[in-house]
Amino acid sequence: MIQLNYKTFGQGDPLVILHGLFGTLDNWQTLGKQLAENHTVYLADQRNHGRSPHHDDIDYPSMAEDLLYFLEANWMFKTHLVGHSMGGKTAMQFALLHPDMVDKLVVIDIAPKQYPPGHQEIFDALRSLSLKNLDGREQADEQLKTSIPDYGVRQFLLKGLTRTKDGHYRWKMNLDSLYRNYDNLLAPPEADAPYEGPALFIRGGNSPYVQDEDIGLIYDWFPNARVETIAGAGHWVHVDKGEELLGLIRGFVD
Repeated sequence: MIQLNYKTFGQGDPLVILHGLFGTLDNWQTLGKQLAENHTVYLADQRNHGRSPHHDDIDYPSMAEDLLYFLEANWMFKTHLVGHSMGGKTAMQFALLHPDMVDKLVVIDIAPKQYPPGHQEIFDALRSLSLKNLDGREQADEQLKTSIPDYGVRQFLLKGLTRTKDGHYRWKMNLDSLYRNYDNLLAPPEADAPYEGPALFIRGGNSPYVQDEDIGLIYDWFPNARVETIAGAGHWVHVDKGEELLGLIRGFVD
């Protein structure tokens, strides 16, 4: 277990938000501050991301234990739990292992299944970036353009760059560990029994991550789940359709 970096906003019943692969808690600040009108919202960097500690290992049981340590350290013994993509799998894993500590579960655009590899080009591009000779983010963006043509994806990834005291750049994320352990992040959550508590699964209508054929599997592991689709949203539902996502989450947890 490691001590997670976090930010907190608001007052009320606790609500924890977990980001996805390559992300940080900052990706969820806008939504977090909106939810903080009725809740004490905690945004956490998962291990090997953002300002949280780096570790050689990363898998969902380990990240669920990180979350358990985080909740207990902050005197939270029951919370609403919101997770996107990789964070959604962490949230599922935690709910399956510690159901008594989850009030309501919200999983955004991910299913409890084994996924095929889909980030190899991103890994190759990020690992080929010469950080020692980098003058700034604009130069990094230019170098990544060929491998990652989508401007929005590049800007999301470049938020993970930070300048060191000696003026060089480094990744906030532990890129080597994420690359080595990538198979673990494609794996489904592990459990002996389903999570019987209330759950809301939200998928983007334009996203390939949660297919119609995955819905049966969701109900197998989360029998009291509801599945909602936000039309016009891709995988980053909070960016594409933030107001619709906020409305669904508020309607569920409040």
